[in-house]
Amino acid sequence: MRILICDDDILMCEQLQKYIENYFEKICVKCPEIACFSDGESLLADRGEKDILFLDIEMPGISGIYVGAELKKSNEQIIIFVITSYSEYLDDAMRFHVFRYLSKPVDKRRFFRNMKDALDLYNSITFKIPIETRQGIHTLPASSIIAMETQGRKVIVHTTMCDFEVVHNMQYYLDLLPKNRFFQTHRSFIVNFEHITDFDHSLVHMARGQFHAYLTRRKYTAFKDAYLLYLESTR
Repeated sequence: MRILICDDDILMCEQLQKYIENYFEKICVKCPEIACFSDGESLLADRGEKDILFLDIEMPGISGIYVGAELKKSNEQIIIFVITSYSEYLDDAMRFHVFRYLSKPVDKRRFFRNMKDALDLYNSITFKIPIETRQGIHTLPASSIIAMETQGRKVIVHTTMCDFEVVHNMQYYLDLLPKNRFFQTHRSFIVNFEHITDFDHSLVHMARGQFHAYLTRRKYTAFKDAYLLYLESTR
């Protein structure tokens, strides 16, 4: 993991870096690499991994809004915190799906709560699943899985790349998949919240209408609540 801070205020950069170090010390985990940038140009020129970013909006040169939008284009999975004193930028920032909006001065307790949420999301995004077929094992990021489906005695894993007929049963994957991102909507289907387009009381439409999963009526409320909670966690 690599965490980035982009702010032209040196004191704010130092404070955020200290908060990050304090958080990892608190949870007894080695602090990952932290990289600081004073302007958007140097951040965009950086070639390193970009997993979590704390981004100031009001900076000399190109704005944080432009920087955030550009980074999202190249890496949809980047988790962006917007840090600013100007709430009027919130609407623009939300257009590139920021994870959280933190006002200056940054409250340490609120920072810690949001940092925990960001790490939970990062771990679920980077979590990899072994997909075992009769031909071999494919290791895929959980985010690439659209759904799992039973077809007679077969279990098919539908992914963004292709479909796999796997050797394990549905219960195996239910135990393996992260509960905050996957849901068994029907005895024959497990769906990934990330790929849902819309749903009603009987069907879940996924991958922009290219795939459909059955939704048991008695599970509708629990499914809806879990899906809304997922959406809230990714805002």
